[in-house]
Amino acid sequence: MKPVVKQAAGLEARPVERGEKAFIQVLIGPEDGAPHFILRKFTLLPGGRIPKHKHPTIEHEQYVLSGRMKVLLGDEVREVQAGQTVFIPPETPHAYVNEGEEPVEFLCIIPKTSAYATEWLE
Repeated sequence: MKPVVKQAAGLEARPVERGEKAFIQVLIGPEDGAPHFILRKFTLLPGGRIPKHKHPTIEHEQYVLSGRMKVLLGDEVREVQAGQTVFIPPETPHAYVNEGEEPVEFLCIIPKTSAYATEWLE
């Protein structure tokens, strides 16, 4: 295993499955030799959203880099902004909406597992 330094700006930003104006970049992952976690960056453009879903066995740790968005966490909707963190336990329904005029960027760390199941709820 070797240390890795990469420039995020040069990494592919793929559309998020079932998302609207939502993109994901894998910053550090298995292809980099990371044995335990995957670091991803999400971007939600103005009007962007990721519909309600959950992951049966995967927790998420997130850090909002820029912007402001609404996050559904179970039955509760919270507004989060740059500098705030979010923890989403396994089995927790969650969704993201950017109703603002600025893009939202956030980091999301998940454990590296053999399977990454997503149950879409809408």
